[in-house]
Amino acid sequence: MAPQWKPLILTALLGLVVGQDPGPFDPATANIPPMLRFQCNQLVIDRLDPLVNPGVVPSPHIHQIVGGNSFNASMDPKTHDLVKQSGCTSCSFSEDFSNYWTAVLYFRARNGTYRRVPQKPSEGFTGVGGITVYYIPPLGKANTTAFRPGFRMLVGEATLRSMPQKYDPKVCHRCMPKTGDNNNLNCAPPDGVTLPHKFCEGGIRSVITFPTCWDGVNLDSADHKSHVAYPLDGSITDRFDYDGGVCPNTHPVKIPQVMYEVVWDTTMFNDKDLWPEDGSQPFVWSTGDENGYSQHGDYVFGWKGDALQRAMDAKCTGDVCSVLESQPADKAVDCTIDRVVQEDDINGWVPELPGSVMKR
Repeated sequence: MAPQWKPLILTALLGLVVGQDPGPFDPATANIPPMLRFQCNQLVIDRLDPLVNPGVVPSPHIHQIVGGNSFNASMDPKTHDLVKQSGCTSCSFSEDFSNYWTAVLYFRARNGTYRRVPQKPSEGFTGVGGITVYYIPPLGKANTTAFRPGFRMLVGEATLRSMPQKYDPKVCHRCMPKTGDNNNLNCAPPDGVTLPHKFCEGGIRSVITFPTCWDGVNLDSADHKSHVAYPLDGSITDRFDYDGGVCPNTHPVKIPQVMYEVVWDTTMFNDKDLWPEDGSQPFVWSTGDENGYSQHGDYVFGWKGDALQRAMDAKCTGDVCSVLESQPADKAVDCTIDRVVQEDDINGWVPELPGSVMKR
């Protein structure tokens, strides 16, 4: 069954943020809601996952991580203070010590070897790979409640290998043009749940969209999902909320819309002599998934003090916000940590995926 694609309300604003000139911007005249959108450079690529596999070294598959440099394999929420224990952050705003991570994309060559696909900054940004992070407050006059210390959540399923019968995609992929992308929809055509089956001149973009409703009590849950929820369907003419819906009674508190945008620079693999002879899709997630269903995003909140609340209240837009402290781009790039798990070559060709989740 084909998925019923439903554009998010925020899709109208992606003309600003995806593939267009990020010059002077006036939300009032552009009719685009305010939102933070900023670059987080690569902190480390490692086989660690303190959310799903806390304390496990190595974790089952490799991730790319950005944010505060206190990231480690455990990060016990009862004792780990990201703000106090981080000396730097790889993100544009120096008050953001949160950690954000996703699966890693690999290319499988015709001879069966694998190579990690590098990331590149979204158009309009500079830096080293990483993730473009969004925080989007509710539309209209609705207030948003910033996350509290210890808050965590997860989107996607690392073990997902096929399309469920009922699936409202919050993780999607786009084959990007060489420059510019004027279609400006997120998780709506031409986006797809599966990975593209053709050469992409501008690489492959993956987007991960997090829930926007919270139960107001629990900072986490056993599955890292149950304490948050996506809005219920509703008419945007009646109420301007995320996704054109309203928060369910079980999760009444509006939280910022967190979204990840990752651009995988697949252009070095745009060679028909490298692709399978039958023309099939050669990319695979670090989870071992060849289709694209298993991309996922993990989030651990770590903003300093009330910085995020101030930014949401001020309706800041882009990567400049008068109520937040920014840092020079080179300082963000310099914030890295050493890899813990060293059993694989991170940049070269390898005979199998790290963790041997997929063997040929």
